Formats: sequence, C-alpha cells, structure tokens
Amino acid sequence: MASAFNFASSTESSFSFCSSFSLRRCRFFVPRVCRSSRISTRIGNYHRNPSFVVAKPSRIRELGSFRSVELDQFVTSDDEDEMGEGFFEAIEELERMAREPSDVLEEMNERLSARELQLVLVYFAQEGRDSWCALEVFEWLKKENRVDKETMELMVGLMCGWVKKLIEEEHDVGDVVDLLVDMDCVGLKPEFSMVEKVISLYWEMGEKEREKVVFFVKEVLRRGIGGAAEEDGGEGNKGGPTGYLAWKMMVEGNYRDAVKLVIHLRESGLKPEVYSYLIAMTAVVKELNELGKALRKLKGFARDGLIAELDVENVGLVEKYKSDLLADGVQLSSWVIEEGSSSLSGAVHERLLAMYICAGRGLEAERQLWEMKLVGKEADGDLYDIVLAICASKKEANAISRLLTRIEVKSSLRKKKSLSWLLRGYIKGGHFNDAAETLIKMLDLGFHPEYLDRAAVLQGVRKGIHRSGNVDTYLKLCKRLSDASLIGPSIVYLYIKKHRLWVLKML
Repeated sequence: MASAFNFASSTESSFSFCSSFSLRRCRFFVPRVCRSSRISTRIGNYHRNPSFVVAKPSRIRELGSFRSVELDQFVTSDDEDEMGEGFFEAIEELERMAREPSDVLEEMNERLSARELQLVLVYFAQEGRDSWCALEVFEWLKKENRVDKETMELMVGLMCGWVKKLIEEEHDVGDVVDLLVDMDCVGLKPEFSMVEKVISLYWEMGEKEREKVVFFVKEVLRRGIGGAAEEDGGEGNKGGPTGYLAWKMMVEGNYRDAVKLVIHLRESGLKPEVYSYLIAMTAVVKELNELGKALRKLKGFARDGLIAELDVENVGLVEKYKSDLLADGVQLSSWVIEEGSSSLSGAVHERLLAMYICAGRGLEAERQLWEMKLVGKEADGDLYDIVLAICASKKEANAISRLLTRIEVKSSLRKKKSLSWLLRGYIKGGHFNDAAETLIKMLDLGFHPEYLDRAAVLQGVRKGIHRSGNVDTYLKLCKRLSDASLIGPSIVYLYIKKHRLWVLKML
C-alpha cells in the first residue's frame, strides 16, 4: 500500500495558507485555566469573520472519490478504507460549529484513525477553510496524547506555511507574533528553529523589512517566545533570536549594526541571550580588522602620492572610533561575565585579546594573554608573538621583557620566530637602534634573520646617522653581519664639512 501522506520533515516545509486567515480568531486562545467561556466567544467571532467558508455536504462527499486533499502538494491515500464515513461526518460536524471541536472529536474518537485525524488537520488548514479549527483539532490531539512524530511534523509544516504567508503579504509583525503565541497555547511550542525561520524570511525580503525583523526580535524577547539554542560557546552556535539576527548582519558585513543591535536590546530593558554578547564581541573584532585594512590601504595610497596623508583631525577621529568600538566590546564582555557561566570566561578573554590586537593596543592585549592563562585557556604561541611585535612597535619595555621570559625555555625554532616578530615590531615603530640590538642578539644565538629584515634595519640605522651623527651602531651591525657572511665588504664614509675632509673605512 502506498504511503498515505508525504509530509515535510522540517520547518522548511511550505504548505498553503488561507489568504484571508483571521488572526483575531487566534487571539481567543488563552491558557486553559481561563477558557471556560470560550464557546460563546468563538461562535460570536465566527459571525464576524468573513473568511469563514462552510463546505457544502455534497462537496465534502466529493473528497471520497478524489481520495485526496490538496495543499501545495497532494496528500493522498490508496487505501479504500482510509477515509471512512466517520471522517466526512467529523468534517461536516466541525464546520457546522454547533459544538466545541473537542466535544465533536471526543464523541467520534473511536471512529477516526490517526490518518483521518491528520486529514482533518489538513482540511481545515486549506485556503478557504477555517484555519483556527485546525489549531483546535491539534490541541485536542495533544491532550489525548495522539500526536506522533508524523502528525507533529505535519502541524509544524502547516504553521510554517501560515507564518510565511503572513510575512510575504506584509502583515503587521504583531500578527506573526500572535500566531506564535497561539501555537504555544495549543501545545505546539514554537522552538528556536521556528523563530530562526521567521527572522530569515524577514531578512530575505530586503532592506524594507529590516526594521520589522528588529521589532519582531524585540517582541519575541518581551513575550519569551522560542527557547534559545544551547549555549556551549561553539562558534557555529547563534544562541537565540538576538544572536541569530546579529549573525545575519555579520554575514553581510554589517558588523557595527550587529553590535548596536545587541547593545540597544540590552539597554532597552530586554534580556538577549548571553551568547548574543559573544557574537557582538566577534563583530567588534571584525569591524576593527576591517578598519585596520582600510587604514593600510590609505597609507599605501599616500605613499604612492595618490592621496594626501590623514591630517591630525582625521587621525583623531579614527582613534575615537577605535576607542568607541573597544568600549562597546568591554561593555559586552562585562555582560557575559555578569549573566553567563564561568565556562564562557575563556571565550570572553579570547575575543578581548583579538580586539586589542586589531586595535594595536599592546599592553591591554598582553593583560588578556595572562587572563586567558589564569582561566585555563592558554593562547597559541603565535598570539604571544603578535602581541610582542605590537609592544615593540610602541617600545613598551616592561611588557617586552615579560613576554620574552617565556621564550627562554622554548625550542630554537620558536625562539627565532619570536625574535623575528620582535625585530619587525621595532622596525614598524621606527625604533632602529633597538632593532639593531635585536638583530645582533639573533646573530649571537646563531639565527640568521630574513634578508628583508636585515636590509630594513641597515637602512633605518643609516638614516639615523644623519640625525644623530652616531655611527657606532651602524659600524657594529655591519661588522657582525660581515662576520656571519650575510653582507659583502662595505665602505663607510663620513664627510667633515669644517675641514672639508672625507673619512673612508673599509669593513
């Protein structure tokens, strides 16, 4: 026997929806303790609802010959006994609305199979039918413990179809939220995946719906709809409504908007899921990284003479923007520590470290390295080297000394790598005398610095002679490089203007 039903297996299912479905009717769903007067209210509301259509008995009987109920696809049965007389009687009685749906179903319980009950759901979910009745039927099934996996998937699919239709037809966000509330009232608790689907539908509709999706997330948080996903600190976890929307913004490169969203919701008195703070911190890191890339491009253009260098005012604005981003990141980190579990401490310090590295703040970055170590999440050795280079570029002597102590017990390869980062940090910061000392130290340890590093130091020290007149560092460096066979013979010359004398020396 062919399968009677072909149901969607996830919330991606798309089923047809009554285009004139009245959400006013759904709002009569209230917690069970408050529903004693629902019958008269429901019947009264039917008369006000123009979308209600009663199928003629003859039309209902026609279903028996077609053996199908049409949705976006056909739900069919090849079993001649699958749709018995009880099914058609139940449909007629429910559409007559003389009694509560639960009373009708209770009376016919023994005559309706599981398949027939699913068909009742589908029938009332069709366009032109009373979708509210489908919710009533499902509620009764839930109460009678007759909702199996297949029926649950069917109802979730129907609800997804209704939600999708509301969004596509640009109904008020409140209508969508009300529908999710009604789902909860009939025992079909809207999980995070359903909320995630709604956010995606709004987002995919383009810019004009972006404000609606923010309002939707606010309402979801305010009403406590849709449980947050498990917060395990994993990078692939979007956490909940706020985190998922912030993540959607990040995917499109709207890092600053993602940060503002999370902070705005938190400061509005709502309670975003804790993991959304971590996502916003990641957005801060990405925004700082993009800012760094843009500044490097500008410097390159200025070097090539294509644009003028940034003036003092613009440099100040850039630094202020960095400081504002860092302040947002620190605020987010404090919320994670305040509201989250201790297991998230490592993730917090990891993101703070990345923030300070991208912003070029060496001392703050060094502090986060030790903080990570204290909470048992040791940073990778390459991160220590990057922080070392940043501190060298700012000539933070104490921080450099602390960071170099860790390489004493490291392998030769690790030592060479760390000293190379130190050397490049000094070069970037223009501290060429310190760079020369580092280069000589590497030679003393038997390490051969890279050619470009050697050339950069020599050039920088040579330029410094014109300012200071001190040639000792340059001579010492040339001799050590020559001893290591890293440069050929050199001629050092000095012109003494007073005596019109050239002094030449071969190294």
